[in-house]
Amino acid sequence: MTMKATAFGRVAGIVMTVALLATPAIANGYREKGKKVAVANSPMSVTPSRDWNLLSIRPGKKAETWTLDGERLNEVTWYGGIAPGEAIIRETSRKRKPLPKVTRATLLVELPELLEATYRTERNIGTFQTTGSSPHRFLGQEGIRFTYDYVDSDELPRRGEARAVLVGGLLYMATFDAPRQYYFDRSIADFRALTDSATL
Repeated sequence: MTMKATAFGRVAGIVMTVALLATPAIANGYREKGKKVAVANSPMSVTPSRDWNLLSIRPGKKAETWTLDGERLNEVTWYGGIAPGEAIIRETSRKRKPLPKVTRATLLVELPELLEATYRTERNIGTFQTTGSSPHRFLGQEGIRFTYDYVDSDELPRRGEARAVLVGGLLYMATFDAPRQYYFDRSIADFRALTDSATL
């Protein structure tokens, strides 16, 4: 065996080891096309029209994130039954970075502000703009759809779309976030098809 082949073998071994070590941190579940599945530890369920990956790290007790191509590329986050007094995601520090909470008085028109305040606080976002908002049915109820643009801490411009509804005082919402260039336009139809299948 030549030195070049030996060196290549070592590099390949290192790459494989790093990949295997990294896998548990980003291990995904599998959401199979055509199979109904409950989401976000809630009564909400969806039937995907294509295969999705479930990220292993949940943003909150009542939230979970799916992706097609990988974390930060095209993320769908489900929020299931967020009650008054609860934040939509887990607080990393209630003292230093308190998150806004859903209240009994929260209205549909206030949900874009709730999401914006959550993103600004938890992701340290300086630039966030709601670009559109309109009444929209979600989960068979009168809800809201809104769109937004922001620049995340990685300085990459992102675009998002959300569908949300309040049922019995509980918030159910799905958000889609992706880089503005390429990934958003490529996957927004998949998000809409996915959320169209959502039921309570």
